[in-house]
Amino acid sequence: MRLQFFRFLARANKLLLPKMWHKDLLRLNKLQKLIVAWRIWVTKNSLG
Repeated sequence: MRLQFFRFLARANKLLLPKMWHKDLLRLNKLQKLIVAWRIWVTKNSLG
């Protein structure tokens, strides 16, 4: 159940949130850093 939830969140992130891979991570503002951290956390948990 938990794995399915995180996989759903990962798909939703892919569709709704902006991609930050093309930007320098040191120059992101706090909101952008939060989005990157959220995406990493969800991806890590969706992989099992």
